Amino acid sequence: MTLKQIYDLALLMGKKADPRGEKGVENYLKRLKKQYGDTPERKKKYFDKESLTNPYSDSRILFGDPKSNVKKIIAGIDADASEILLTDRLNQKGAKIDLVISHHPSGHALASLYEVMDMQTEMFEKAGVPINVAHSLMQDRMGIAQRKLSPLNHGQAVDTARLLDIPLLALHTIWDNLGHKFVEDYLSKQYFHTAGEVLDCVNEIPEFIESIKGKAGPFLAAGSPGSRAGKIAVGFTGGTSASKELYTELAKAGVGTLVEMHVPEETLTELKKLHINVIDCGHMAADSIGANLFLDELEKKGVEVVPCSGLIRIRRKK
Repeated sequence: MTLKQIYDLALLMGKKADPRGEKGVENYLKRLKKQYGDTPERKKKYFDKESLTNPYSDSRILFGDPKSNVKKIIAGIDADASEILLTDRLNQKGAKIDLVISHHPSGHALASLYEVMDMQTEMFEKAGVPINVAHSLMQDRMGIAQRKLSPLNHGQAVDTARLLDIPLLALHTIWDNLGHKFVEDYLSKQYFHTAGEVLDCVNEIPEFIESIKGKAGPFLAAGSPGSRAGKIAVGFTGGTSASKELYTELAKAGVGTLVEMHVPEETLTELKKLHINVIDCGHMAADSIGANLFLDELEKKGVEVVPCSGLIRIRRKK
């Protein structure tokens, strides 16, 4: 496969798994195209034209020729300068790795991560929060995220990849979409009386079985095993965590149990007051689910995969 073919496959899979639905993604891109059309000519040079076809600003080719052939990749949850150096060292030893794929982004994909958070508006609406409330609160949260990301050294990993001539691809929200849909579909097939039953079910997912062995598995961060489960909401995608105010709205919407990758401590404090159960699934294992679903497809196409940097590699048979 070429780097561009891998990128296109990821984009196709990400759109199909998007919690907004393929129609929702299409409508989002239409609004973005109108925004570009309404942009004054003198400002169009600043517009991210790639976003007109890719709604995930945190999932991009960060370095490398899109036409380059890829037979072997190294993939991890994080790939900063150290993983790029690791790849270079492995290649010195004859590994012949053609591409580094990182889940968590760097470069402009990290700087613009806050942009993908807007998709959570529809996710909260789906859970029962009025769309106008979800939109307003999410805009505030996106501003906070943008300010937190602004002072970071976004280009460190990308600069290292460029200097060592190692192609680098970031697939953040795309892999999160895959993991989100997998867990949502998995839980929707059963009825749960208690939060403990939900946790037991989550713990049967292979990635979590492995993470439990490493003492980093899912746990009840709020609530008790005997707490009533109520309506369940999964939050595995959308850039980063929402605000505690938005989670408060979930309580009003009747959500009883949240299944999350991780929840900030200040948000957790509020959720406990609202009697919402929270299952913290563990960040690395949760991220590994979407990664594995994509990497399985690459392997079917003949691409060799080397896991690294926190990725719990599980292969699924179809």
